[in-house]
Amino acid sequence: MSEKLSTEPYKGVRDFYPEEQFVHNYIRETMAAVAESFGYSEYSASILEPSELYSSKGAANEEIVNEQTYTFTDRGKRQVTLRPEMTPTVARMLAAKRRELAFPLRWYSVPNVFRYERPQRGRLREHWQLNCDIFGVTEVTAEAEIISLASALMHAFGATSEDFEIRISDRALLESIFTELSVTGDEKATVMRLLDKRAKTENFMNALTEVLGERARELDDRLSRASSSTALESLLSTLNERGIHNVSIDTSIVRGFDYYTGIVFEVFDTASENNRSLFGGGRYDNLTSLFDTEPLPAVGFGMGDVTVRDFLETHNLLPEYSSSTDLYLCSASDDVAEYIEEVARELRSEGLNVEVNLLDKKVGEQIKLADKKKIPFVMCIGKDEAESGTFSLKHLASGEEKEVGLKEIATAIFS
Repeated sequence: MSEKLSTEPYKGVRDFYPEEQFVHNYIRETMAAVAESFGYSEYSASILEPSELYSSKGAANEEIVNEQTYTFTDRGKRQVTLRPEMTPTVARMLAAKRRELAFPLRWYSVPNVFRYERPQRGRLREHWQLNCDIFGVTEVTAEAEIISLASALMHAFGATSEDFEIRISDRALLESIFTELSVTGDEKATVMRLLDKRAKTENFMNALTEVLGERARELDDRLSRASSSTALESLLSTLNERGIHNVSIDTSIVRGFDYYTGIVFEVFDTASENNRSLFGGGRYDNLTSLFDTEPLPAVGFGMGDVTVRDFLETHNLLPEYSSSTDLYLCSASDDVAEYIEEVARELRSEGLNVEVNLLDKKVGEQIKLADKKKIPFVMCIGKDEAESGTFSLKHLASGEEKEVGLKEIATAIFS
């Protein structure tokens, strides 16, 4: 006998059974609803991209490209990559139809993305990520809107302002220090990655010294003294005027992607048991230049579903599962099966989601099955109900029963 296949999913990805899918849908639907409330339009694209989109200098984080992408050769001998993020894709899409689009644009998407990294809390090899971007605005009002949207998302998930903190910084400050210390090219890219992982890097100064030598101490000293910029002060003032007060300037925030050009931000969970960055973003004005077009001002962020779920769990904000089925029709006798199907069709035409019993089980067992599936209402149909057209509609959670006619069922359930 051949060896049985494992029932485990591929390492670092998830199976979504109905209750997990319910939470997953809640997260994605909340993301979409808040983005659309700000006037953002949804876009999408294939998970497959030509590998050169990510290998182009400045298109993506070098570590992701070299160590974390799922890349393969297709049957046409082309190098193909499962997207590790969405920003290069949207830059490609914008460059392709730039002359046809009406700027400024507000776009969002909730795609699944893939990175080959060590699975751990907050990080998997596949996740879904909300991407919100505004294109064509150079003023700091774009950053203010994007961060306002990020804050609104957290509140839509049930968070209070005390549950999270928004930290803002300005890459322009860092770039000026790099220029003064002659930190350029590959050296600069390596330092940026070190700074982005500073909190997780043991012997950070030793690692920085290996790259910069004697300049390492001077860089660290200047970073510690860099406090703010005109753009940051303006942004902070605007956010406070909008009632967003859980925001602070933190110049240690750098974001690891090479394409960021100005203000960057990260949203942190303030709970001690999950005190980490949840998501972030910033300004990236030069990405479309990879496609031989003029630079396009852009500000955006990516919000992953894995860290959001961890946040909801930490703060007891996970939604309680409820079935998408409204009503379970129990069969009280064998000779009314066709009538029950007729009732189901009628109720479905009125907008109800109806499940019909197909098993040879006693009525009590059918009701227990409906309850286990968390279907809120049951209705048992036998000869008497078929003849009279009157039914007993039961709400399982409360035990309340109500006598209704066929045309009254939908109203009784929806009310």
